[in-house]
Amino acid sequence: MSTQVYRLLAVDGIPDNLFLLQAILEAEGFTVDVATSGRTALNKIKASPPDLILLDVMMPDMTGYEVTQRIRADESLPAYQFC
Repeated sequence: MSTQVYRLLAVDGIPDNLFLLQAILEAEGFTVDVATSGRTALNKIKASPPDLILLDVMMPDMTGYEVTQRIRADESLPAYQFC
């Protein structure tokens, strides 16, 4: 039985969506950090890469696709699998 706690980053421009995701995922035992913009998400990923990123496509400052491109272009970040 594994006792590893997975760290997730949820990114969405709508704070209510983040609140709901965080509440549900933390109840399941995950550690959840949140970001309301692509720029904030990138800063958090660089500071402490999470195990999983839940990324909204439509956000105010940059789209989820742009965030994904920047993550892929930064060789100092882990090689995440994108779906």
